[in-house]
Amino acid sequence: MNEDGRPRGPSGRAIYTEWVKRVAIPWFTSLGLTRRTVTLEVVGRTSGKPRRVSLSRTDYGGQQFFVSLAGESAWVRNVRAAGGKAAILSRGRHPVRLEEVSRGERAPIMLAYVQKRAFTHSGAQASKHFFGLGPNPTLDEMQALVDRYVVMRILPDPEATQARRSTISSR
Repeated sequence: MNEDGRPRGPSGRAIYTEWVKRVAIPWFTSLGLTRRTVTLEVVGRTSGKPRRVSLSRTDYGGQQFFVSLAGESAWVRNVRAAGGKAAILSRGRHPVRLEEVSRGERAPIMLAYVQKRAFTHSGAQASKHFFGLGPNPTLDEMQALVDRYVVMRILPDPEATQARRSTISSR
């Protein structure tokens, strides 16, 4: 109880903010109205229920990646527990396999994330806010940070592709 006798608990604002993060934003990004930001759906490692989070993709070397700005975040642990199986929700449901990128490969992808103005921030804002760097970070500066961030390569799910082929060929 608070000093005034009211029960302690999250404020209305905190509940609303949590709802926006967990429900509204993933729903919006799943519509496919944004180019880089999508909804990732992965099975929860403890609940076994689908969990959704909005993430920004970045392109590098002809491939697409997710950068975990919170390092060992819940979605990263869920993807690991699911063996990389997940789905991207953006104008439909697209099964994918996420593959963790080695530390030696992360720096240029993280730099591309900042340079392509990922998320809703400009490159300078993303560099400062997410990585604690100046407006034009170097590859060496990003290399110094690779232990703090997880990068996942987005690949097509070979099982889903095979299942789709089987369905089409049986028609």
